[in-house]
Amino acid sequence: MSSIEEVLRRTKTITFDCYGTLIDWRAGLSRSCAELFGPSVTDRTDELFNSYVQIEAEVEAQPYQPYRQVLSTVAQRLALRFGFGLPPERADLLAEMLPEWLPFTDANQALVRLKKRYRLGVLSNIDRDLFAGTARHFDAAFDFVVTAEDVEAYKPAHPHFERLLSAHSKSDEVLHVAQSLFHDGVPTGRLGIAYVWINRYKDANETTVRPLATYPDLARFAQIACKDADD
Repeated sequence: MSSIEEVLRRTKTITFDCYGTLIDWRAGLSRSCAELFGPSVTDRTDELFNSYVQIEAEVEAQPYQPYRQVLSTVAQRLALRFGFGLPPERADLLAEMLPEWLPFTDANQALVRLKKRYRLGVLSNIDRDLFAGTARHFDAAFDFVVTAEDVEAYKPAHPHFERLLSAHSKSDEVLHVAQSLFHDGVPTGRLGIAYVWINRYKDANETTVRPLATYPDLARFAQIACKDADD
């Protein structure tokens, strides 16, 4: 396997997952769920997050539907599982609140630093209009964005990455950076795309995914990726 230094020397484009990698989805989801279901949900945060991830993956594995509808379905199923009161007309509010979720504190500085050296892209399980709301929180402009709406599929399915390779980069010139081993590590491994794991939560890797490198945050990754330029 090539080292991170070898891969970075030939990398021209760096792509990111957005929610969980650039955007602090746990903090955003926590606030949104408290608004939807009431402040008592904060006592069950870990259980709620685990259920959210499981339910979302189940919904996204079904025939494609817009992410707004995915979020509405997830909200309704969470309410049913945990016994929360949620009138059907409020289920759509989760999507309305998503564009207010904020970046991790190190994300913007890292993106600005990386932008000086690389083309930057986003591959995200999102609708175009929802990402447009999120994009206003970033200080660096992305060269391209591939959404679930663009390819009518959700990671870990391959269409995001196939669109990346067909329209935006050669496989040996791109490096994908993401938090989720499931959504991003698995498909990049199958398609031969170099993958860096951002492991902010110090999770154990209990999968068969073998990242090229692992960093605790984007700041550390940007430091490594831009080392030669800084020197």
